[in-house]
Parts: sequence; structure tokens; C-alpha cells
Amino acid sequence: MAFDTLTGLGYGIITFAIVIGIGLVVLSKFGTAVGAGEANDSIDYMMGQIGEDGLASWTPAIIALVVGMLFLGMFLSRGGGRTV
Repeated sequence: MAFDTLTGLGYGIITFAIVIGIGLVVLSKFGTAVGAGEANDSIDYMMGQIGEDGLASWTPAIIALVVGMLFLGMFLSRGGGRTV
């Protein structure tokens, strides 16, 4: 059971990384195509919000939270009955 949920977590992290990567590439190409001063500043700001200053910086915290909740769920779902 635990490995199934870890596999799903892995797929989610990979999808998250792909979305961030594609978003950065599209924004950088759009910024190059536009090339105007204020428009390019806005695109640089958006790239910062997606990149290491924004959404991508939350990735380690999200992974730690999900894995911690996974293990807590496994321990709590055992039923709590211990036999001596």
C-alpha cells in the first residue's frame, strides 16, 4: 500500500517539475519575442514567481509535508492494537 502512494507522489512531483519547466521556457521565449521594456520586465517578474523565488521554492516543503502525512497515515491505520 505504501509503495503505491509513493509511486503516485513521485508521478506528482515529476508532473510538477515538468509544468514549472515548460512554464519557464514559454515565458522566456515570449519575453524574447516581445522584447519591449515594460513587457519584458513583467515577464521577468513572472519567471521569478514560477522559478526559484516562487512556486518552485515550495517544492521541498510540499514533498516533506506529503511524505510525513503518508507515514503518519500508515502508523495510524494499523489499528492501534498491540499484542504482547
